[in-house]
Amino acid sequence: MIEVVAELSRGPVFLAGEALECVVTVTNPLPPTATSASSEALAWASAQIHCQFHASESRVALPPPDSNQPEVQPDSQTVFLPHRGERGQCILSTPPKILFCDLRLDPGESKSYSYSEVLPREGPPSFRGQSVKYVYKLTIGCQRVNSPITLLRVPLRVLVLTGLQDVRFPQDEAVAPSSPFLEEDEGGKKDSWLAELAGERLMAATSCRSLHLYNISDGQGKVGTFGIFKSVYRLGEDVVGTLNLGEGTVACLQFSVSLQTEERVQPEYQRRRGAGGVPSVSHVTHARHQESCLHTTRTSFSLPIPLSCTPGFCTAIVSLKWRLHFEFVTSREPGLVLLPPVEQPEPATWTGPEQVPVDTFSWDLPIKGLVDPEWVIKIMGCETAWIRFRLHLLAP
Repeated sequence: MIEVVAELSRGPVFLAGEALECVVTVTNPLPPTATSASSEALAWASAQIHCQFHASESRVALPPPDSNQPEVQPDSQTVFLPHRGERGQCILSTPPKILFCDLRLDPGESKSYSYSEVLPREGPPSFRGQSVKYVYKLTIGCQRVNSPITLLRVPLRVLVLTGLQDVRFPQDEAVAPSSPFLEEDEGGKKDSWLAELAGERLMAATSCRSLHLYNISDGQGKVGTFGIFKSVYRLGEDVVGTLNLGEGTVACLQFSVSLQTEERVQPEYQRRRGAGGVPSVSHVTHARHQESCLHTTRTSFSLPIPLSCTPGFCTAIVSLKWRLHFEFVTSREPGLVLLPPVEQPEPATWTGPEQVPVDTFSWDLPIKGLVDPEWVIKIMGCETAWIRFRLHLLAP
C-alpha cells in the first residue's frame, strides 16, 4: 500500500491569476519491522487544475458537442484524464505537470514533491447555482505498474476580481524595493502585488458615497422615499438603507426587503417552456428584513452580504447579478387611520377594524457585490489553514 497526501498550506481559496502551491507527499506506511514489508513502486504521478461545468437540463439548452474534436480514449484506465467520472464537461484546464517517474519507496520511506501552477484568469469564478455549476479542482493522478490510474481530487474555490483579467504581473525586481538583509520568496511578492492592486481598485469602487434617493409610488400615489448611499459593496459588508414614509400620501402597512442574487440564463441557451423547461431566471435570498410600518415616519434596515456568496459575473451561458427586492403592502383607503381618537368626550371602547383592503406591489433595485481581496489574502496567509487530502493506493 502507498499513501499519497496533498497539502495546501494557504487554504483552498484563491484569486484568479494567483499561483497555487501544493506539496504532494508519497509514503510507504508499512514499518520496516513488518514481516510482509517490501518496497513499493509507482510508475508516475501527474497533477493538473481543471474547471468542471455542469448545466441543468431542465433550464439550459446546450448545443451538441463538436464531433470534429477527437476524444483521447475517455474509457481507458491508463490515460490521465482529471475529469474522468465527473458530471458535465471540462471547460478549462492547465497543462499537466509530471511530479515523478519510476518511484520506489522502502518500508517507512516517504518523499515530497512541490506543485505550482497559476490559476487561469479567463475562467469563471467558482459557482454552484440552480442552472449551472462551475467547480474547480486540483487532480493528482498516480499509477502503479500494470494497474489503473487512481485520482486524488482537491476542491478549490476561485474568485475572479473584476478588471484584473488583463493585468500582467511586473518583473520580480520591479514589484517592490528589496532589501539584501530580508528574505522574501517570489510568490509572496506577486501575491502582495496582486492583493495591493485589487485592493486599490476595489477601494476606488466601493468608497464613493453619495446619497441616492428613489421615490416609491403605486397606482394611487406616493408611498415614500428610499435612500441608499452607494450601490457597490464588498462581500461581508452591510447594505444599509433608509425609508421615509412621512412624505407619502398612501399608507404603508408593511414592507420587506430581501438581498438576492439573480441567476439568468442567456437567451440563446434558454430552454423553451413548451419543451418541458422551467423559468430561466432563479433568485436566491441571502438576507431579509420585514417590518410593520403603519404610522411609522422613518425607518432603516441593514442586510449583511455573506462571505460565502459569489460576486456578480457574466459568461456566455449565464449571468449572476445582485439586487434588493422590496415588497410593500399599502392601504386602498386614502387617509387610513387605525388609532383611537386622542380626545373623547365620554369613556368609550374603541376597536380597530377587522379587515383592511390592501394592495401589494414589488420593486427591485440592482446593486453590485465584489470580492474583498484583503479577506482572501487573510485566509490564504493563515498559518492554521492547512488543507490535507489523503489517498491510499492498494497493491493489485
